[in-house]
Formats: sequence, structure tokens, C-alpha cells
Amino acid sequence: MTAPRRIHLGLFLQGAGHHVSGWRHADAEAGSENFDLLRRMVKAAEAAKFDMVFLADGLTSGVDAHPSMIARFEPLTLLGALAMVTERIGLAATASTTYGEPYHLARAFASIDHLSQGRAAWNVVTTSYARTANNFSKSHPEHDARYAIAEEFVDVVRGLWDSWSDDAFPKDKERGVYADPAKVRVLDHAGTYYSVKGPLNIPRSPQGHPVLIQAGSSGPGQDLAARAADIVFTAQASLTEAQAFYRSLKQRVAGFGRDPNSVAVMPGFLPVVGRSLKEASERLSELDRWSPIERAMPLLEERIGHSLSGYDLDGPLPDLPISDQLRSRAELLTELARREGLTIRQLALRVAAGRGHHIVLGTASDIADRMQEWFETGAADGFNVMPPYFPGGLDAFVAEVVPILQERGLFRTEYEGTTLRDHLGIARPDWPGA
Repeated sequence: MTAPRRIHLGLFLQGAGHHVSGWRHADAEAGSENFDLLRRMVKAAEAAKFDMVFLADGLTSGVDAHPSMIARFEPLTLLGALAMVTERIGLAATASTTYGEPYHLARAFASIDHLSQGRAAWNVVTTSYARTANNFSKSHPEHDARYAIAEEFVDVVRGLWDSWSDDAFPKDKERGVYADPAKVRVLDHAGTYYSVKGPLNIPRSPQGHPVLIQAGSSGPGQDLAARAADIVFTAQASLTEAQAFYRSLKQRVAGFGRDPNSVAVMPGFLPVVGRSLKEASERLSELDRWSPIERAMPLLEERIGHSLSGYDLDGPLPDLPISDQLRSRAELLTELARREGLTIRQLALRVAAGRGHHIVLGTASDIADRMQEWFETGAADGFNVMPPYFPGGLDAFVAEVVPILQERGLFRTEYEGTTLRDHLGIARPDWPGA
């Protein structure tokens, strides 16, 4: 019998909260470098049976950035620490294909998959911001070139993960055979951007391949996701937009000869829980009041890719060329401003609250209703949950919303497996050398 389709839940973990002023809440324990807070939040998500926790990353800093982006742990190091204090929850982190090397990254994620006994996931990003190049002694490729590099990078990493068969290390003391030379597969890759001999110097990992996540929503981003990803993160501001993206992505998956049901689409989802819609709205308004426009505008300009200093903040967003920096996010925010008639000021505050992700206010039942609607009407397979602040924002969601989803049969009450692939219901890849 086919298992019932259920919602996938990820915790998008940012210690300072997802609202730009979340850290200012009286109950917030601010700090993306606060390991005790991060550990407790991951343990809370695991107790609630979330599929995974996700760590974003950036390779630059600045005082005008989102608080969670000013200072933070290197994410793969943090995943290694979290692997030691958790047992079942998946552990996902961002790593760049533009500012990294396939061999290093393949080895790191394979190691985390071993350390966690099969719970690692890599969020593939091309790195949007040109200023990142200043930290790496190289020039920043344009948008489509970044995705061409990423395509080859991912192919090399997956090839390296298949360096050894699952039974390549018999460690036979009597025969004196530690590793079977017949069970190794040398990659010997020579491509446009990379030349990598291999093999990888670590046994094949528990999942065969750590889970692959992709978050770009532009055409090239969707193509990369459709060809290689197991999970797709996306920002969608409305049900209609989410449904259109979902259809487009699933069609692309099928176009690459893959089963569309094997790829989970998980939009970002910022819940504000209250005893009533009025109370939830007041909680969001309180956070908004702590967000001066001078703090919100740099976040909007960064995502739009243009300075708005010469425009009336209480006038409409001007017609601007779509930036090569964050193309899909610029398109999303432009469409949001046009659809809702938002002024520049209103759009900036919306970005400060959720960076273009879907914000839902109301009672726990209201929020569960919205999630169920998106899940059942072809807009999402799950959600990357973005609490506005920690720990209270997550605590409310776990205590009040998750039980409703469980009562409705929409979310698990226990883990059925031990690996992230088990949680997602996707197969472990066979060794291609067999």
C-alpha cells in the first residue's frame, strides 16, 4: 500500500530570527553565534518530528545586512556539532559552487553524512552577490555562467560520492585486505570548469549521496533543480504564484526523465501565531515598529539590485531592469509591489519581515488551514518554517500548529526511518559502478 502523502517540514534556523527586528523582541535570545540557542531549537524541531533543519550562509558581512547575516558560524562546522547532539533530524546547509571546490565540498558533506549516520543535505547555491568576489581573489561570473559552473560542479560532486562501492572496505584481517581495489571508481573528470581525478578519500556515505537542495527560482535555477535536486526551496508570496511555480518545476523534473513526486517543493513560510488574527497582527506590527525605514531599505535595495535613494518612499516602486544579482527575488518583489499596490516604504517593511517569503498571521488553526490549502492545491509539498524570532516563534509553532497538522493526518507523529532520505521518502542511489 502506498504511504499517505504528508507535509515535509524544515526549520530555517537563523539565531537572530527571520524578521529583521526579531532579535529585539523581549523574549528573543538573539545570536546566530549562540550555539546553546541553536542546539535547543534543533532539538525542539527534532522532538516535533521535523524532516530537517536548514542553515543558510553568506560569504560577506556588513552592518547594514540582516542581523543573522552579519556574524554566524561556518555552516558545515555547525552541522558537525549538531550531528553530535541529535539523532534523527536531517541536517542541511548551504555551500557555494562559485566560491568553492568540488573535492573539498564532496568530502565535507560525505563526512557529515557519516557523522550523522545519514542525515546530511547540501543546499546548492551559486552565490548572487558580486561583492563576494572581493573575499576570494577572483571575478564574479554573470548569472547564467554561475549556473553553468554549478551544473558541472554538482556533477563532479556526485561522481566523487560514487568513488567507492558500498562494500569496498571489507577490512578482512585474515586476508589482509582493508580496501578492495576492484570496488573503486576513479572519476577522472575533465570538463569546461573543473579537472578532478578522484577518487574521494572517504567511503561511500550512508545515504549514498547526501540529499541535494536547490533554491534558485530563475529559469537556469529551476533547470538545475529539475535535473539534480531532491528538495527545492523557493520564495512565493501568494497561493497563485506558488501553484504556478510548482507546476513549472514539476514539469521540468519530468522533462529530465525523473519522477516529479521524487522532488519536494518547500516554500519559505513565516508564521506569526496568536490567540486571534488581531493578536497575531499586533505581534507583527510590534516587530515592524522596531524596523526603521533606514534599516529596511538596504535589505530591499539588495534584493531589487538597485538603489532607490532618489525615489519617493511613499510612491510606487519604479520600473527598473531586473537585476542579474538576485533575479528571481527581484522579479518576485516587483510582482508583489504591483499586485498589492505597495509603496516603496511598504515593500521595504515587507522585505524586513520575511524577505519576500509568505507571511501568515492568525490562530494556530488559521495557520494550519493555510498550510493544508497550499499542500492540497498543488502549491507545496512542505514548508521551510521561518520563525520571526527565537525561541518563542518556534515554540509557538511547535506547541500549537504541529499538533493540528498531526491530528489532521497531514504530518508524522513519529519518524518512520533514520535517514533524511527516509523522511523524504526518496530512494538511495545505487552505485553506478555495479
